[in-house]
Amino acid sequence: MKKIALYNFVFALSLIGCSTTVSDIYITSNGEEFKNGELVFSSIEEGLNSVVQLRKEGVKNALTIHLMAGDHRINSPIRIHPEFGPFKLIGEGAEKTVVKGSKVLISKWEKFNDHIFVTQLQKEDKFDQLFVNGNQQLLSRYPNYDENGGHWQGHAADAISPERVKTWANPVGAIVHTMHSGEWGGFHYVSKGVDENGELMLAGGHQNNRPSKMHSKYRMVENVFEELDAPGEWFLDKDYRLYYWPTKGIDLGNALIEGVQLKHLVEVVGTEENPVRDIEISKIKFEHTQRTFMEEYEPLLRSDWTIYRGAAIFLEGTQNVSVNNCELTNLGGNAILVSNFNRDVAIKDNHIHECGASGISFVGSPEAVRSPSFQYDEFVTMAEMDTIRGPKSNKYPSNSVADNNLIHRTGRVEKQTAGVQIAMAMDITVSHNSIYDVPRAGINIGDGTWGGHIIEHNDVFNTVLESGDHGAFNSWGRDRFWHPKRDTLDQIVAANPEMPKWDAIHTTVIRNNRFRCDHGWDIDLDDGSSNYHIYNNVCLNGGIKLREGFFRTVENNIMINNGFHPHVWFKNSGDVFKHNIVFTEHKDIRLQDWGKEVDYNLFPDEQTLLQTQSKGVDQHSIFGDVLFTDAKIGNYSVKEESPAFKIGFKNFDMDSFGVANTALRSLAETPTIPVMFFGNTNEESATFNWMGAKIKNILTMAERSASGLNKTAGVLILSLEKQSVAGNSLLQVGDVIISSEGDEINSVADLMKSYQNNNWKGKLNLTIFRNQKEKEISISTKK
Repeated sequence: MKKIALYNFVFALSLIGCSTTVSDIYITSNGEEFKNGELVFSSIEEGLNSVVQLRKEGVKNALTIHLMAGDHRINSPIRIHPEFGPFKLIGEGAEKTVVKGSKVLISKWEKFNDHIFVTQLQKEDKFDQLFVNGNQQLLSRYPNYDENGGHWQGHAADAISPERVKTWANPVGAIVHTMHSGEWGGFHYVSKGVDENGELMLAGGHQNNRPSKMHSKYRMVENVFEELDAPGEWFLDKDYRLYYWPTKGIDLGNALIEGVQLKHLVEVVGTEENPVRDIEISKIKFEHTQRTFMEEYEPLLRSDWTIYRGAAIFLEGTQNVSVNNCELTNLGGNAILVSNFNRDVAIKDNHIHECGASGISFVGSPEAVRSPSFQYDEFVTMAEMDTIRGPKSNKYPSNSVADNNLIHRTGRVEKQTAGVQIAMAMDITVSHNSIYDVPRAGINIGDGTWGGHIIEHNDVFNTVLESGDHGAFNSWGRDRFWHPKRDTLDQIVAANPEMPKWDAIHTTVIRNNRFRCDHGWDIDLDDGSSNYHIYNNVCLNGGIKLREGFFRTVENNIMINNGFHPHVWFKNSGDVFKHNIVFTEHKDIRLQDWGKEVDYNLFPDEQTLLQTQSKGVDQHSIFGDVLFTDAKIGNYSVKEESPAFKIGFKNFDMDSFGVANTALRSLAETPTIPVMFFGNTNEESATFNWMGAKIKNILTMAERSASGLNKTAGVLILSLEKQSVAGNSLLQVGDVIISSEGDEINSVADLMKSYQNNNWKGKLNLTIFRNQKEKEISISTKK
């Protein structure tokens, strides 16, 4: 094949004349031809070979491979090397030009039973995902797929119980997905057999950097023949017989059957000494890569993460590379990974969705980190520590952007993932992205090395859907100064007050974003995150949390229905919290000190302000109706007569969140704008929706009498939606909630305060009044 391609290439040169005039190469999906003095080939491989040959012939001008409309199937990744540049790989538009890592399966179907069909495939047909007429099918699983089923769209505590395993003829090869016991991401295993107790013998579990037992509830199993019991499910046995239960309307005789066979689609790989330069990849749809959760993973410092260093589009050792106006979908693992040394990478105007792992990742090498530690409990002693500031080498991404991307429904398989992930990198800008429907953070920064990131104008919501203790934006800062034992950590930093900036050498800025997290915090700076400036953000639900760290300034933010969560701060942290609009008192936990300045904030009412001032802060803060311009539609600019101006608040743009690209903006969803529960912003008699329950305040003697209450207070459950969080709980219509987490509940506002403070735990302990008696129950706050 390669000899034929080279012959055709030489023949083509003879037709068009001097090779130095070549700039455009065309790849068709329907046969090879020569016309109009242009190079035209029938495969991407031939086109790439022609680029190599042209460079050998001395052609130095920019070369472009044009991928014509149609499906371009590849059986190995498109590899772009340093000698290619300057070079472009361009399609006719993501809606027309498609690059696929799958194979069309030629099949002759026979009936296996009333529902299932079977066909014999060959060894070379082996695949790990099946698509029929462009739609992904389901590897046989338990429990069955339910889009609204929560973790993995369906989970069950008995997924791998001995009783269930006993019903499987051959458990070898069963794939087990389970959450971390603390819901800090997930684990994945493959069964090697069954032990004498009927338990699966499992290999794997290396995909998370915080080892733990399996979660007792959040489990799902697949790749078991006996679990093929629903339309859309399939199973491939060891003899390459494919069993499939077609969905309604599928004509197997005429259906397009595709099996996914590649891990990567594009690899742009050079070195720092000889980088791949001046590359553009644009206007192409990339789909069909294998799931990679059982590949080798590496830990990312003391982050909770491990990562497979690979993706559908993989960049390493590059300068001035752009990936733009592409669609990346139906991928088993990461979509785009910028690995180790890279400079001036631009990832813009892309639509990334339906991916097994993360959307866009910028991940450097531990070789660039001075005195790195990898596990949570590790620490390099001061005597052995490299004390020089900044990176040790250039083996990390820098001066790069992820801009105007629409990213949603990522992390469909792996849960320790993010829409955008940054680790061991410097000066990364993440701007104008819309990110939603993800199992963990929308944007995650895994460590403080080396800061300088700008997170701006993003719209991030529907996050932390399948995990816990996290935020729509999340960061960690377990850098050189950080120690897992707090007493030791205090001593280290007291002796070396500038040590937190040895790794976080540049300030990371979070500004002009809109965040909403219903299962955690809107902005969560965890475990040592340091050197941040956070301003002009709208936080729609979860508020802002700062765990132990240094040199954070939080100002001019709006926290709807929530407020400020300072946790386990250091003495002399240098933290500042001022000019913010908050709706609750500060929720401090185990503080040694209140930082440099916590003052000049606006609270909703006098009681909330006084509760906060009793902690010794906010002496110049005030309370009052904030007077938003139009809170019902999410316009939180304040009116001229607002008291917010008295504490130094300044209005900022409310129309700059999320993708600005016209085509992507028409596709992008936006967050639900919340009803405001606190202050003078709601009517006492109003009804509210809460996790699928319709609730209201107990206000009248009639309501009190009907419930048998001893006072006119509490929150009444009016109705419960089926298959909602509340509808699946122990709550019943007619219940009155009178206490939550030990705090008295007199109104919906009280309940919302308790809920906002505790929903990151995943459960809420309530006291209800039912049938004239108090009853204590615990309810989950997620499916």
